[in-house]
Amino acid sequence: MGNYRKILLVACVAGLSVTYQQVNAHSSLAASVVQQQKGEKIVGIVVDSQTNEVIPGAAVQVKGTHTGVITDVDGKFEIIASRGQVLIISYLGYTPKEIEIDNQKVLTITLSEDAELLDEVVVTAFGTGQKKESVTGSIQSVRPTDLKVPSANLSTSFAGRLAGVVSYQRSGMPGSNGSDFFIRGISTLSSVTSPLIILDGMEVASADLNALDPEVIESFSILKDATATAMYGTRGANGVMIIKTKSGADLDKPVIGVRVEANVTTPTSKPEFVDAVTYMNMFNEAVTNQGTGDALYSSDKIYGTMNSLDPYVYPNVDWYDELMKNMAFNQRANFNIRGGTQRITYFMNMNFSHETGMLKNRSQDFFSYKNNIDLKKYTFQNNIDFHMSKSSTIGLHLNAQIYDQTGPATSFDNIYSLIMRNNPVDYSVMYPKSDTENWIRWGGLSGTLADQGQNNPVASATNGYSDTFWTSIIANLDFTQKLDFITPGLSFKAMISFKNWSQTTRTRSQAYNSYYLNSYTQNPDGTYSMVVLPVYEPERRTLGTSNGTTGDRRFYAQAYFDYTRSFGDHNVNAMVLWNQDQYDSNAPGDLISSLPKRKIGFAGRLSYDYAHRYMLELNAGYNGSENFAEGHRYGFFPSVSAGWNLSEEKFWEPLKSVVSNLKLRGSYGLVGNDQIGGARFLYLAQVNLQGTSGYRTGYGTQTQSYSGPVYSRYQNNDITWEVGRKLNVGMDIQLFNSLNITLDGFQEIRSNIFQQRGSIPNYLGTAGTVIYGNLAKVKNWGFDMSVDYGKQITKDFSMQFRGTFTFARNRVLEYDEAPGLRPALSQVGKSLNTYWGYVADGLYIDDGDIANNATSTIGNIAIAPGDIKYVDQPDANGNYDGKITSDDRVNMGYPTVPEIVYGFGPSMQWKRWDFSFFFQGQANVSLMMSGMHPFGTNFHRNVLSWIAEDYWSENNQNPNAAYPRLTKYDNNHNTVNSTFWLRNAAFLKLKNLELGYSYKNMRLYFSATNLLTFSPFDLWDPEMGGGAGLQYPTQRTFNLGFQITFNK
Repeated sequence: MGNYRKILLVACVAGLSVTYQQVNAHSSLAASVVQQQKGEKIVGIVVDSQTNEVIPGAAVQVKGTHTGVITDVDGKFEIIASRGQVLIISYLGYTPKEIEIDNQKVLTITLSEDAELLDEVVVTAFGTGQKKESVTGSIQSVRPTDLKVPSANLSTSFAGRLAGVVSYQRSGMPGSNGSDFFIRGISTLSSVTSPLIILDGMEVASADLNALDPEVIESFSILKDATATAMYGTRGANGVMIIKTKSGADLDKPVIGVRVEANVTTPTSKPEFVDAVTYMNMFNEAVTNQGTGDALYSSDKIYGTMNSLDPYVYPNVDWYDELMKNMAFNQRANFNIRGGTQRITYFMNMNFSHETGMLKNRSQDFFSYKNNIDLKKYTFQNNIDFHMSKSSTIGLHLNAQIYDQTGPATSFDNIYSLIMRNNPVDYSVMYPKSDTENWIRWGGLSGTLADQGQNNPVASATNGYSDTFWTSIIANLDFTQKLDFITPGLSFKAMISFKNWSQTTRTRSQAYNSYYLNSYTQNPDGTYSMVVLPVYEPERRTLGTSNGTTGDRRFYAQAYFDYTRSFGDHNVNAMVLWNQDQYDSNAPGDLISSLPKRKIGFAGRLSYDYAHRYMLELNAGYNGSENFAEGHRYGFFPSVSAGWNLSEEKFWEPLKSVVSNLKLRGSYGLVGNDQIGGARFLYLAQVNLQGTSGYRTGYGTQTQSYSGPVYSRYQNNDITWEVGRKLNVGMDIQLFNSLNITLDGFQEIRSNIFQQRGSIPNYLGTAGTVIYGNLAKVKNWGFDMSVDYGKQITKDFSMQFRGTFTFARNRVLEYDEAPGLRPALSQVGKSLNTYWGYVADGLYIDDGDIANNATSTIGNIAIAPGDIKYVDQPDANGNYDGKITSDDRVNMGYPTVPEIVYGFGPSMQWKRWDFSFFFQGQANVSLMMSGMHPFGTNFHRNVLSWIAEDYWSENNQNPNAAYPRLTKYDNNHNTVNSTFWLRNAAFLKLKNLELGYSYKNMRLYFSATNLLTFSPFDLWDPEMGGGAGLQYPTQRTFNLGFQITFNK
């Protein structure tokens, strides 16, 4: 453990984590200065007594004074002291040593490991610390340095680094480039599946978490099983993340840290479209295949475009290139200061981040405003602790975030959709200016296509801008009082917290004047005369303005008594807690949303361990929620856990040189979830009393129509808590004092899951009325593992390796379904978040192949060779009907949320150089391709290059072609979800790489993310999920940073 800790600290110091002079300066500072002036400079180095490795970060203090320093990255120090004075040298995990100054000017000081101090302290529920060796629940502590990656969002560093956390990033767009994450997968199909996030005792949103800079984090813990999360009650049903920010320190001089970074981002992938000539040839083929009678592109059109005769008559527009650039430039800066006295300590941090998007500022070519994404984020953290006495402390933690973002009025999703919807040859970006019209004559189409939204991508992307400004303020005031005067080990802590979030959006946009080429003639000199007409009556356009405001606020209070005491080898801990939470909307839209949401909870914990060998812990929560009717509003959720530290047994002594530590642990408990559905008070009936809605009753031809009150939801006072029964079995093992392995197996049965009834026939009068109940049950199971290895190879070279692996799988055990449902369509036995579709068997070869297979009823045009061939599925009795209908759908592939997430990588240090890289991957995950089909009934959509490379045609009658035959109209038969479009989304990425050089109190470093991706799917980054790849892509980042610390 000592080596492990030293290597960690070496990495932190080399990474310019804050180093500082630690001096208990609170009074008589002048006397200390005089005393230093009388002494002489003493230089020295502090090393490990067994390995002779240097110990950076050790405290060296002149006994009886306020003079002290901290050893640097090489374990060296300088201090002023006089002969006869005593130096106290100390470091976490080592026995302090005292050295009397004689005539020596150069000292080599050795420290020995202290077994009693080597225990890691793990932050558990409500920020309380617990020695790792006595923890019986499943808790992972994360080093803040592991979360330092060149990203504007903290959550993007989670994937593969946190055992038990399933995480993925769907977008690289500034402001929306955070990751989705779950603790041990998903156990429910109700509305809330994300974990509880606690920042300095206050529940916060993922956006607040993403805004944190790792520089401000003191501890980061993940609570995974029932024992670990029980104290949070209903709020912690899906796991808990606890983040504690840094506090101040009693220092002679404040420590100041500065970090600046600049990076370049490029897309990991971008859509590739066919050239103009290929597009026209494929369009003609599609029209011919289907026989729609649409006008074909003429040979003159193809020839003129191929030879670029005129950009208006024969346009050839790369819409993606017109709008998008291949790189963006971003900057980040961080400033923090830490210090204080014996009475008051403080830590302050300011962080600035500037991100820009991939959109070219084309609006500046035509207007006075910019339309690219420009996001500025400001984050402030201010922690002040007032130590009123040795037993009383008041702390104020203040976190403020400001987001100021400008972007296009048209969303990026719509811009990408327009790029796909428009082909290169139908019209140019714009037509030449007219002497009589003082506005831009944007290119467009007349007739049906214009009416149906065939809009100009450049005109739409530049038609305005949107400003979004939001702020988040989190304030915590806590009070801690030791009550040793009542009984030793007793303490009391209370906290009140307030959070307010508000967002204002202003959008300014304008319509545009669209024109089309009506006719043209070629002049003798080879130029063209054109007649360009407006699609609609043109007019001078002005920017209109729309505004929107939203926000919420939360008030939270808690208080608890904690008792921790040891009686020889008997160690006990007890806690009793009360908390209350209230949430309000700042912009309610109706009466229900204007009402506050309140919760109340009581919790207790009792733990005992004997000689850190045998551990037992009991937890219980009693929680109240207004989401249920009277009689169901309170739930009781207990848990129990136990542990056995085998390595503390006498019989284990001969094995300690190999297996240094081995602890077995297990837990079982209940967790409750009250966050069900999206609406409030779902147990109440919902009735329309307006009397304007008509309803019909009766059966067959004997029906009557009436008007009057109509039920949209029936009352159900029996709706109650979802209950999860969690089981966890784990093991902590250390080999050769350097290899640490944590392994946990888990299972949760989540019952009483909220669901709308599907088993009530419509003829009972419930067709327009929903009925809710606790009807479903889901099983979630798996295991997670982390491996950590650290070794000082030579005096100058050290290495650390870290890896994690998480497997989480779920199955639906119970689900209320309509009677007579085909077994293949039943949710029972299937995973959550999976696709439903048809099983494909390649493409039809010829008409005989069509005749000899099941008849498709899902298409809108006649089936022909080259269409997708589907497999007929049996009904409940095993019979086949010879038709392809919606009943032939099956559950297919893996879930969209990966079942396997893993990561691994080393970090190395040689002298002043450090180098690290990290691989991250996911497996057992699928994506469904959609939205990429060319042409269309109402559009002339573009063609992606991969389609042109391998599609079924008369010249390529390949039943295994990558794309079916071309048709002008949308072919519903070929576009539905099926195994034909299902893809394996597994990948392995070189996620991060970093190289740094440290000199004294400075560090210069280069880092990069998403450098390489290995995957069976290569059309776009598979981490982005399904679709057509026509969305803002994830980014490859190249980052240069500089960090400096001032403490002298």
